[in-house]
Amino acid sequence: MRVHLCAVGRLRQGPERALIDDYVTRFDRTGRALGLGPLSEHAVEDKRGLGMAAEAELLSRAVPTGALLAVLDERGRSLTSPDFAAQLARWRDGGRQDVAFVIGGADGIDPALRDRAEFALSFGAMVWPHMLVRVMLAEQLYRATTILAGGPYHRA
Repeated sequence: MRVHLCAVGRLRQGPERALIDDYVTRFDRTGRALGLGPLSEHAVEDKRGLGMAAEAELLSRAVPTGALLAVLDERGRSLTSPDFAAQLARWRDGGRQDVAFVIGGADGIDPALRDRAEFALSFGAMVWPHMLVRVMLAEQLYRATTILAGGPYHRA
């Protein structure tokens, strides 16, 4: 199952970029044997500053046709890492070819796009900077592969 990380804003060089690159490489390496991956990133920018609706349109275009749409949203479900790994496995085992995780901009995700999502995931009640959410999602995706592979990375 291919995994897509679709997000508003381009992540330039820096510590966040280095972390994401590391976790994407790890995910791809570990996930391959599990039928997960590759993990690809799709960054969009609302260069005209038209707001959440314009961002939603750009994000919608970045999501592959037929992909399960999963949004990162504070109103979503909070899962443990093992539960998140199990959810990925259910999608994969259910025949999903693609899953797209969507991260909105600084103002969040337009309600119309959020309402179309089949799944909403929350990293807790706190609001996180959207650039950090990318890092956290990349790490949790890698962690999920290590859980499914029975590796030592996740210690619970």
